[in-house]
Amino acid sequence: MADDRIAAPSGSTPLEAAADDAWWTALRRFTAARIGLKRTGASLATAPLLDFQLAHARARDAVHAPLDETRLVGDLARLAGLVVVVSSAAEDRQSYLMRPDLGRRLAPAAATMLAPHRNEAGYDIVFVVTAGLSAGAVQTHAGPILRSVLPTLHAEHWRIAPLVLVRQGRVAVGDAIATALGADGVAVLIGERPGLSAPDSMGAYLTWQPGAGTTDADRNCISNIRPEGLGYADTAFRLTHMLRVMRRLRLSGVQLKDDSERPVAISGN
Repeated sequence: MADDRIAAPSGSTPLEAAADDAWWTALRRFTAARIGLKRTGASLATAPLLDFQLAHARARDAVHAPLDETRLVGDLARLAGLVVVVSSAAEDRQSYLMRPDLGRRLAPAAATMLAPHRNEAGYDIVFVVTAGLSAGAVQTHAGPILRSVLPTLHAEHWRIAPLVLVRQGRVAVGDAIATALGADGVAVLIGERPGLSAPDSMGAYLTWQPGAGTTDADRNCISNIRPEGLGYADTAFRLTHMLRVMRRLRLSGVQLKDDSERPVAISGN
């Protein structure tokens, strides 16, 4: 096994090497990035190497982990009332991962399930929840965010469509749902691609009047939603603010900037 002791750099004393290690240790408090890793010769020391391998395994597992749909629907129903569950055109996880285009489209039966909930007077917003590439992210974070956002919007008399949970969905599947329900805007809460420091990060994608020609340039994204990233309180504040501005200006995407100007806490909340 490799020796994890740090050799003093050439021309420096062991005391100076220890001081250098203490400096990196202090700096790591401000980032989850892998910086100043210990080395043995030209290779990583054993401890950081094993940590990297564990993080990589967790990221891979997050992509394939199943969503506990029954529990999530129950949690969301307590917040939003009715939850409509539909599927994308991806029939299974393998199809979803190999064919991203299928996750952007609704299955044929979805239109029939959504039709009874269409409001001819229209909705201001529809919230869509889908596992994306990290089921654990939406399983954990979607409820706390909606718990803060929905009461605020209801108090402001927003017309909110039934919440929609999509199996094997990607961001653009929200466009078809908004169109089917007659909603002016859509907010898609989705598990983001797992990274080596965050296998459970969630994103919120906001789009005004989406349609067949909608592109990613027409969306706004709030990313890295998790207690260790953008905490729940800050996310709810930003999401609510962006929705208000989106509805008032009737636009989204590159033309809409986040001007909330609220300091964002580094630690989770």
